[in-house]
Amino acid sequence: MPRVALTIAGSDPGGAAGIQADLKTFHAFAVYGASVVTALTAQDTMAVHAIVDVEPSFVGAQLDAVLGDLPVAAAKTGMLGRAAVVEIVSGRLAAHPVPHLVVDPVLIATGGQPLTERAALEVLRRMLLPLATLVTPNLLEAAALTGRSVRDLADMHDAARALVDLGARAALVTGGHLAGPPVDVLFDGAVFQELDGPRIGGPSAHGTGCALSAAITAGLAAGLSLADAIARARRYVQRALESAPALGRGHRPLNHLVSPDGR
Repeated sequence: MPRVALTIAGSDPGGAAGIQADLKTFHAFAVYGASVVTALTAQDTMAVHAIVDVEPSFVGAQLDAVLGDLPVAAAKTGMLGRAAVVEIVSGRLAAHPVPHLVVDPVLIATGGQPLTERAALEVLRRMLLPLATLVTPNLLEAAALTGRSVRDLADMHDAARALVDLGARAALVTGGHLAGPPVDVLFDGAVFQELDGPRIGGPSAHGTGCALSAAITAGLAAGLSLADAIARARRYVQRALESAPALGRGHRPLNHLVSPDGR
């Protein structure tokens, strides 16, 4: 029986981010992908032009359909947008627990547009983070969730600890926006790890956070440990960045078709 991974996120018609990117990533990892749509966006590689939120009750209906029928081995959340949607998602996942939940707190688009209302942050902290196997914020998202400045490696350590204190089992604060070589900080509640890697040259990319969290989710669904799922996901994103196609007039999308293992 195939392993099932679920994404709960917004739709990106250009396919660079959101559920489209997540499902392509799941496919690259050979897991069966299911999706629950939380918002419809009109966006391209340059900007988010419009957002239509899905009614919270219909988000709940989608979750009931998937969780009541499919053996979901791991799930991830992306753009949730509204406090009411975070409440619905948290409530359904609390009532129907999945073995692993990766929370990607998508708060701001690559182009700078806000994607989540302020009231949703408090609900996310209070209801969703305690369900999370892992939370994967970038620097701006970590700052918003913890209420503190996150500008350097020491701040990333503090933010990761604060996120675990809020209830997540582990936190991976990604440092792609740092000057110099990018470093991610992983804290599992006991041990910190600094995970470094090369900075990929060329135009900035769109959807890296979605791909990373989806790849980790796929690895967990396939039965990998958290550490192995993160390591494999980071290699996948690096390869997807290195071979990113020259599509669109803005932030390039990743090449989601690469093999996680480089074959």
